[in-house]
Amino acid sequence: MTDSHNESPNELGDIVSVATGAGTFSTLVAAVSAAGLVDTLQGEGPFTVFAPSDDAFAALPDGLVEALLVEENREVLTKVLTYHVVPGKVMAADVATGDVASVEGSTIAVSVGDTVTLNGSATVTATDVLASNGVIHVIDAVILPPGVDAAALLA
Repeated sequence: MTDSHNESPNELGDIVSVATGAGTFSTLVAAVSAAGLVDTLQGEGPFTVFAPSDDAFAALPDGLVEALLVEENREVLTKVLTYHVVPGKVMAADVATGDVASVEGSTIAVSVGDTVTLNGSATVTATDVLASNGVIHVIDAVILPPGVDAAALLA
């Protein structure tokens, strides 16, 4: 848990401004912008965002981020990004093992143990980064929704 619980929501920026200000989500912010999702994530919410760090994006196969950012792949990029968003404000203390519906429409398999993992591949590395319209949990890998074939984007 962070110490930011004592801040009033009026003092916090929205999810996009908090992510921008953190300095470790420049790829995510660029992707949100390329997908046209800035206004959505600046909206009322509340949203819970499992935010891949810049290192998580850097770990993707060479060329994949660039391929996702081109206009003809905007629909796929939107699916990938909205798969990292869950409706509502879910604080770390409220996370439980099970399938959680994403804004994209598919479910994310959440496993709570010594660490919290998503789909068995991404680990939550920081929790409860508060924003005026939700909360961010930092993850160390990009998760892909069912039906998104990363290799096909590189072909």
